[in-house]
Amino acid sequence: MQKEKVLITVKTYPTLSVTHDETVCTAGLREDGSWIRIYPIPFRKLDDYEQYSKFDWIEIGVERNLKDHRPESHKKMSNIKVLRSVGRESNWYERNEIVLKKGDVYSSFEEIIAKNKDNCKLSLATFKPSKIIDVVVEEEAERTWDPKKLREIEAKARQGDFFAESAEPFKVVDKLPYKFRYKFEEANGKVRTIIITDWELGALYWRMIKTHGGDEKLAIEKVRNKYLNDLVVDRDIHFFVGTTLEWDRKNADNPFTIIGVYSPPLVLNGSLF
Repeated sequence: MQKEKVLITVKTYPTLSVTHDETVCTAGLREDGSWIRIYPIPFRKLDDYEQYSKFDWIEIGVERNLKDHRPESHKKMSNIKVLRSVGRESNWYERNEIVLKKGDVYSSFEEIIAKNKDNCKLSLATFKPSKIIDVVVEEEAERTWDPKKLREIEAKARQGDFFAESAEPFKVVDKLPYKFRYKFEEANGKVRTIIITDWELGALYWRMIKTHGGDEKLAIEKVRNKYLNDLVVDRDIHFFVGTTLEWDRKNADNPFTIIGVYSPPLVLNGSLF
C-alpha cells in the first residue's frame, strides 16, 4: 500500500454494479500534476468524515488495481482523510497551479486518443476545447436501473443495514433519464460530441426537477443554460476526460467521456474578466 495526497477533481455520477453495488469513479491530481483514478468507491456509504468534495485535498492509502489495465487506476486501501478544501479565492490561483500549470493540458483530442491506443499510456487527461457549440440531450432508452440488478443490490444493502447503527435504509440513487453531451470544436477544427458523466450535472438535474415540480423540460433547459452559458461565457473552460474500463478494453474508437468540467474565470491582462 502507498499513501497518496490527491486534489479531487472528478466525481462521476453513481453507477450500479452487482459486484461493487453503487459506486463512484473518483479521480484527481497529485501535487506534481499527475493523474490518479480511485475506483470503486461506494461514496454515499462512506462515513461522514471520509466524504470529500471536489477540490478537496485528501490523503488515502491505495494499491494499483491489477484488474484494470489503465495505468492511473488504483484501489482504496485505507480510510480517507480530508485535509482541506481549495476554494476559489485568489482568482482560483491554487487550483490553476495544479490543474493548468503542473498538469498536462491537451488541445487535440486526437493526441489524447493516440496516447490511449499506444499501450494505454493515458486514460485520464485535461482537454481545452476551442469552441463550445451545444449541449445535446437524448432520452435514455431505459429510464430506470435494471430491475434484477437493483433487487440484488438492495437485498445486499438490507443485509448490511441489519448490522448498521443507522435506522435509515440505504436507497440507491435514481438513474438519470437523459444523456447530456457536449458538442464542441477542438483546435484543428474537428467537431466532436461526447457524453458528460459528471456527478454535478446529475445533481443539478434532480435539483431542478425538485425546484420546478417535476417539469423535465424546464429542468433540461436549466442544465443546458448552466453548461452553455454559466460555465462558458467569460470562462476558461476545460474538460476532465477519462475512459470507461469497458470501452477501453474493447478498443473503442473513442473510449473517453467528459468526467468533469473545469471552468475558472477568464483572465485578461492579469485581471479577472
